[in-house]
Amino acid sequence: MRHRIAVIGGGPAGLTFAYVLHRHGHPVTVFERDSAPDARPPGGTLDLHEGMGQLALEKAGLLAEFQTLSRPEGQAMRILDTDGTVLRDWQPRPDERANPEIDRGQLRDLLLGPLDVQWGRGVTEVVPGTRDGVLVRFADGRQETFDLVVGADGAWSRVRPALSSAMPHYTGITSVETSLDDIDTRHPDLARLVGDGSMAVYGVNRSLVAQRNSGGHVKVYARFRAPLDWHTNPDRHLDLDTGMDASLDVADVEAVRSSLLALFDGWAAPILDLLRHGTAFAHRPLYVLPVSHSWAHVPGVTLLGDAAHLMPPLGVGANLAMLEGAELAESVAAAGPGDLDEAVRAFEEQMWARAGKWAEITAAGLERLVSPDPTEAIAIWDQVQPS
Repeated sequence: MRHRIAVIGGGPAGLTFAYVLHRHGHPVTVFERDSAPDARPPGGTLDLHEGMGQLALEKAGLLAEFQTLSRPEGQAMRILDTDGTVLRDWQPRPDERANPEIDRGQLRDLLLGPLDVQWGRGVTEVVPGTRDGVLVRFADGRQETFDLVVGADGAWSRVRPALSSAMPHYTGITSVETSLDDIDTRHPDLARLVGDGSMAVYGVNRSLVAQRNSGGHVKVYARFRAPLDWHTNPDRHLDLDTGMDASLDVADVEAVRSSLLALFDGWAAPILDLLRHGTAFAHRPLYVLPVSHSWAHVPGVTLLGDAAHLMPPLGVGANLAMLEGAELAESVAAAGPGDLDEAVRAFEEQMWARAGKWAEITAAGLERLVSPDPTEAIAIWDQVQPS
């Protein structure tokens, strides 16, 4: 008899787990709260590492398709000084495939494949240890039981409370995101400024990063240190001596633009044009889970990706999540009739050890990338880029 397995969350972790398990002939259902695949923007681009995200896709039998869709040229990285001087300009070799980029939407569509995804099925509670298995209560009022529930539902997971009381905490660094469309035609000077991959500028306690997606779309991320309520509390002000409005309405595009231009005042005009021409703005404070987050094993429930180890967005989280999904699927597929619980327990031990190391690395990295000393950020890139 096949185990009844549910995946909560249709992101990279959950879909990779489901795809690899499906490939091994095990039925699995993915429950996603979004009403459809295109219910909201899928997000920016991801660089998939050879030994992590690409390995997961190899386990899923999707590596060739990924290589067709990915953008190896997106591995290019430029660092500018605040006055516009180019400090570093790394270009990938023609055969470089260590970290090619792919749009999140393209990756999602690739992983959806033949999977059974139930859209518009948000979860309110997961209750382990019932007579019939693990009980899942849905926002639509229905409930179902499963032998294994895999929580891959992100930072604010509804599955995690069944295992852990941990909640994400604010890092003290916030991000405001905007984007430019058809940049090569509409803003050719900015297209040349960004290059084929990413461009970053680092200042005191703030940074501006622009990253190409496919189709001439560029995402721009302004990151800075601020109280969590910097935009809502008129009695709180950024400790950056910038004069930013602390009672900002983040839905007011022109007010956000004006406030960000004040924050980055004095930077070169071409760099600020990335903000001047941005279309809409999204406020994304950076949260993390405790570095060594783990839990007492509970039969029938486990976590993947951000639900298990939310860490700063420094190119590791999605890669780890996909690799974990593939590894857990292989362990479940190989488990004998009475060995499912031990397979999950062994996977968790491996996941905690590896994720803990990466959580430490990325936490330290974020501190250096948004630092009082901008040379700290450049030093990080010097360490990771080929000479």
